[in-house]
Amino acid sequence: MSVDYSLIREHQEVLGSDGGHVGRVDHVVGGEIELAKLDLGGGFKHHMIPLSWVEYIDDDHVHLALTKDQAKAQWTEKPH
Repeated sequence: MSVDYSLIREHQEVLGSDGGHVGRVDHVVGGEIELAKLDLGGGFKHHMIPLSWVEYIDDDHVHLALTKDQAKAQWTEKPH
């Protein structure tokens, strides 16, 4: 089953596979989701996560195939 990345919208909550809060969508850039800077979960920095981590998308959430802790251990900080 393929994921329709066009369903990703600004401000959707990004959740790990364990239901943990990873961040909120700022926007999609190329093959990555840029998470909103003004989010406590992201430590007030822009982080990037690859679209390949997305397992599925519903009305309000982007669900990842990784847990919250796995995602935070592997995300990258947006270069300035």
